Amino acid sequence: MKALLNFLALLITTMTIGQNTYLYCGKLIDTKNGKVLTNKTIIVSGKKIIAVEDGFSQPKSADDIVIDLKTKTVMPGLIDMHVHIESETNPKAYLEEYTLNDADVAFNSLRYAEVSLMNGFTTVRDLGGSGVNVSLRNAINQGKVVGPRIFTAEKALGTTGGHADPTNGANNKLIGDPGPKEGVVNGVEDAKKAVRQRYKNGADLIKITATGGVLSVAKSGQNPQFTLEEIKAICETAKDYGFHVAAHAHGDEGMQRAILGGVKTIEHGTLMSDETMELMKKYNVYLVPTITAGKSVTDKAKISGYYPEIIVGKALDIGPKIQSTFARAYKKGVGIAFGTDAGVFYHGENGKEFGYMVEAGMPAIETIKSATITNAMILNMENELGQIAQNFLADIVATNDDPTENISTMETIIFVMKDGKIYKQ
Repeated sequence: MKALLNFLALLITTMTIGQNTYLYCGKLIDTKNGKVLTNKTIIVSGKKIIAVEDGFSQPKSADDIVIDLKTKTVMPGLIDMHVHIESETNPKAYLEEYTLNDADVAFNSLRYAEVSLMNGFTTVRDLGGSGVNVSLRNAINQGKVVGPRIFTAEKALGTTGGHADPTNGANNKLIGDPGPKEGVVNGVEDAKKAVRQRYKNGADLIKITATGGVLSVAKSGQNPQFTLEEIKAICETAKDYGFHVAAHAHGDEGMQRAILGGVKTIEHGTLMSDETMELMKKYNVYLVPTITAGKSVTDKAKISGYYPEIIVGKALDIGPKIQSTFARAYKKGVGIAFGTDAGVFYHGENGKEFGYMVEAGMPAIETIKSATITNAMILNMENELGQIAQNFLADIVATNDDPTENISTMETIIFVMKDGKIYKQ
């Protein structure tokens, strides 16, 4: 028996030798405690972190890999809670909805996914596309293509003529009468069916458009577009299927209905009142600010012909207000979850959001916590993502400078590891 135990111990040792990566970190951001630590070693084996040690530990095998980040600041992989991974802003975007096939969308999305990962976003929450996002998620998980870990809403839910109605702006021959299968809801039964259809199609969560939106070919960017009963039906059904619900919302009335209906996050929140902020705190609902998107649509709306005319006025009205609303919400104690709306602007520029949040009054360390530990909690991944700690997934990124001293360094990620694999060094 003793000989057998010795053999097994030797076998285990042989299997593990040469499989570890040692990361020497000059600075390490402790997202749990909101501190910047110095001179640490992260030891990675396979997909997971197996130890975080003081000082610079010596490898136990000649085959171990050492990554020298002694002059860098290391932190958990970043999580963006609002992207559209299938598309990217361009002046032909509205025409492309009718000219691109799913295969075209899929090939385009490969680049957007890779760019997102290379800029430090190892996990993203995709809030609506055509359904290609589900296949992209699966391909990334299977190691066929390079990209971030994706949690996707598949197709966003809207009402007839609402922000997520896919036939807005179409001519009478194409407009048809989309229903729950296409993500269009009118009434409580439609609401339930639409959620179940998303489950059938492979979604990870539900996204609703509780109010009008800026970039849809429709008149209002802020009117409420779901009844409270419809939202409750969506949220109750979503809970049955293990989903949380994100609500796009610019107008205040639509936000209040969404909060009372049971959503987990409010996206944008542009015209949010103090009363709504108090409701968010009461019901533990998080704001996903998307300041970068607000600034981008404002700039693009000033370019003649970039957007259809019906969008220009909405963009110039709503876009500039997002940052100031975020500042008010943060100061009032509303929970903040980092999200950018990448796709509305160029993928890979997500890191700008950190600077805009700091500019609005949120301390740099808090912005990083919002993009790591907070978002991991909302995704029910708080025991696997958002921290650099033993038994967590080895999603690790690094910057040249300390972002608590120079937040702009978050725009230039110089090292990326996801699931223990190095993608950028």
